[in-house]
Amino acid sequence: MIQTDILIIGAGPTGLFAVFEAGLLQLKCHLIDALPQAGGQCSEIYPKKPIYDIPGFPEVLAGELVDNLMEQIKPFQPGFTLGERAESIEKLEDGSFIVTTNKGTQHQAPIVAIAGGLGSFEPRKPLLENLQKYEDHGVEYMVKDPEMYRDKRVVIAGGGDSALDWSIFLADVAAEVTLVHRRNEFRGALDSVEKVQQLKNQGKINLVTPAEIVGLHGEDKLESVLIRKKTNAVEDFTLAVDHFIALFGLSPKLGPIGDWGLEIEKNAIKVDTFDYQTNVPGIYAIGDINTYPGKLKLILCGFHEATLMCQSAYQRIFPDKKYVMKYTTVGGISGFDGSKKEAPKAVVKAIE
Repeated sequence: MIQTDILIIGAGPTGLFAVFEAGLLQLKCHLIDALPQAGGQCSEIYPKKPIYDIPGFPEVLAGELVDNLMEQIKPFQPGFTLGERAESIEKLEDGSFIVTTNKGTQHQAPIVAIAGGLGSFEPRKPLLENLQKYEDHGVEYMVKDPEMYRDKRVVIAGGGDSALDWSIFLADVAAEVTLVHRRNEFRGALDSVEKVQQLKNQGKINLVTPAEIVGLHGEDKLESVLIRKKTNAVEDFTLAVDHFIALFGLSPKLGPIGDWGLEIEKNAIKVDTFDYQTNVPGIYAIGDINTYPGKLKLILCGFHEATLMCQSAYQRIFPDKKYVMKYTTVGGISGFDGSKKEAPKAVVKAIE
């Protein structure tokens, strides 16, 4: 039986940062993740994807962000159960919880923080007749290594942040980048939309809207796509390509967590924004897996939620203790191994 103060389900960026905030409060954390390594989607799906909205980093690769978070939490020596999925939860008479994984590993903690991102997920695929034939032979649903597209002809389909960000990034990598979207309006950040327009004006990106991919062609691998442009009159044309990247998002599933008696709304866990606690006292949900009025699915919002969650968790574990606000620039960070270092990166809560 693994025992800890806060059991975090999900080792993505939000879960990792929760370890840091809990460590400042001298709370021990253990993380469970179904993936074989920490980092969540940032490590598994797009480690080379640039992220532009992390404070203090004009641009940081998703994998680098995970590396930095792992370095940041090192003084607090978190435990990890990787490659196992949280399967069931049981509440004991003392108010603590036992979470058992699909491999039978048991964990006990007074606080459970669900930071499972989108839960289990799979890419949303376009409805194309011979799509499966070209999977791993020119058709991809995520970008793991941008160098794969060096000097290649790439067509990207999608209208969200991923489609925009990768179009911008690959404009300096690929020989040719074409972005296809079924509408003239994009769902991504306005700054990214403006960058794509600028690159289009500079001749670095071909922007085709409103349009969609309606056919794939090639012998053993993808050689061309059929694009249907929807203006006043429907116009079909063939574009020679080496890669078609379909970025239509992920189809999330809560998995076993959906059977834990938590209040669910649109495949997400409802929480109270005071401390991001669920309808079950002692169980919190932070990051993309939760929902509340005004919710934004951004990593930086997950960091904020993790911070308030840890404050509330401390009060639940030690209801008679008080704390005052101080800064890491004053006292530094004390690790559980007795080490201490200056770390002017976050607010520290000094326990009285």
